[in-house]
Amino acid sequence: MLPQLPQLPRTELPSATAAWLRRALWSVVLTLTGGVTHRGRLPRGGCVVVANHSSHADTAALLAALDSRHAPLIGAAADYWFATPWRRRVCRHLAAGFPVRRTGGGLDDLLGMADALRAGRAVVLFPEGTRGRDGAVGDFRRGALLLAERAGVPVVPVGLAGTDRLLPKHGRLRRTLVRVHIGAPLYGAVPPAAARDAVQELTDRAAGAPLPDSRLRRRVAAVAASRWGLPLAFAWAFAEALSWPLMPELFLAVACVAAPRAGLRLSLTALAGSLAGGLLSLQLAASGAHLPAPLTTDRMRAEVSRQLTDEGAAAVRHQPWDGIPFKVYAAGAGRAGVPAADWLLTSARARGTRTLTVGLAFAALGAAARPWRRRYPAYAALLGGGFTLGLGMIVNGWSG
Repeated sequence: MLPQLPQLPRTELPSATAAWLRRALWSVVLTLTGGVTHRGRLPRGGCVVVANHSSHADTAALLAALDSRHAPLIGAAADYWFATPWRRRVCRHLAAGFPVRRTGGGLDDLLGMADALRAGRAVVLFPEGTRGRDGAVGDFRRGALLLAERAGVPVVPVGLAGTDRLLPKHGRLRRTLVRVHIGAPLYGAVPPAAARDAVQELTDRAAGAPLPDSRLRRRVAAVAASRWGLPLAFAWAFAEALSWPLMPELFLAVACVAAPRAGLRLSLTALAGSLAGGLLSLQLAASGAHLPAPLTTDRMRAEVSRQLTDEGAAAVRHQPWDGIPFKVYAAGAGRAGVPAADWLLTSARARGTRTLTVGLAFAALGAAARPWRRRYPAYAALLGGGFTLGLGMIVNGWSG
């Protein structure tokens, strides 16, 4: 008979690992709901974090902003978050919450966290005791400050802004940017009024902080919205319809994301430039001129010639979808003797559908991605790499 194996005790994830997972989870969630930014950092060792409280989203914002090496523990109202089994599980597993009684025994609950503080963890508390409104921080209770004094750790004030708009009290979730400002630690016996004033100052500073941005995006937006933006859009599209190898949609993808408000006029101007360049290309080809056409192939020209023979000016409707540059169609139409008026009408429809759709789509993307403007350089790099890869695939596909 085999000996009975000893039962292994149930174990939980190490606190730092669990904290890292929570930070990753809430960072992703807040990124999807408008973004989260944070300034400042916690000091080494244990500390008591005191923050303003205006929304249930405050906990998510703090867990996303505070470093996982402190393995933050969140004080939560026992009469709400621990009133039912499912709330208790959510609070403990997703927020590392511990119960704090709001009526009778709450101070004992707080002082019981002194050992965790001495072990280097951060205990996060909302000394107002309940959610406030209108950005005004209410009076602080002394419990959090007594806990810090008893454990011999500093008090760290934190100001939150945007959580009241993200998830209003008794309201629905909405998209907005959340800002977290971590202040300098306060040592010794900290009066409640001093801690409250520090949190209020950080809250006001977070609420008035400008959106994080990148220098590259600002420069691109400045050019796109200036008196040079429209001539540049026109010239780019005009040149592409003649010989330039980079399509105007690439320009729109760069400019409209950086300056969404200029998206419509840039798109219309690019369309005008494309039509003007295409008309000139047609006339030059009809007169026997041959302009250089880099990154085009004989197979492209043969396919366009076949389409023009079968459909006349209407053949240009295939251009937005088959990957063959507009200039190949324009030059082919000139050699095929397509009337300029017919060509202009059909080109306006085909090019207009594509150019305006692309331009307005990227303008919408730029508006939606406003909280992540600081990531514009990464976007530009990905766009350039994706365009290069796609262009290479199209040219290879039409080769041979």
